[in-house]
Amino acid sequence: MESNVDAVSTSAAPEAIGPYSQATVTGGWVFCSGQVGLDPSTGELVAGGVEEQTRRVFLNLLAVMEAAGGSLADVARCTVYLNSMDDFAKVNEIYASYFTEPYPARATVEVSRLPKDALVEIDAVAKVGHSRHGLG
Repeated sequence: MESNVDAVSTSAAPEAIGPYSQATVTGGWVFCSGQVGLDPSTGELVAGGVEEQTRRVFLNLLAVMEAAGGSLADVARCTVYLNSMDDFAKVNEIYASYFTEPYPARATVEVSRLPKDALVEIDAVAKVGHSRHGLG
């Protein structure tokens, strides 16, 4: 039986470190796997703290979205996973710099541990091919 789900893959974002795709696309919807602050050229977390990791997360998400034929402007929802809710304000400030109104829906949760001991992970769901508001 043929799948109606296509995998997205780009060398501009870290390779999947498990049995999953960087993103999948079905019916114009893009489901981006969670990204942590891994440098795609080394496979290692970027140096520095949560700010540097958050910026790298967004570069990775942008690369995956572009490979899927979209951009961060197409994102309808994100989930932000933080190793410490004490980093919320720092991550939130950087998050806000990558989106414009209307901002995507979002959930933010503190977790006990993330892959590679990252400080932040973000996943995204987007609609590509037309405006997420049904106006285009």
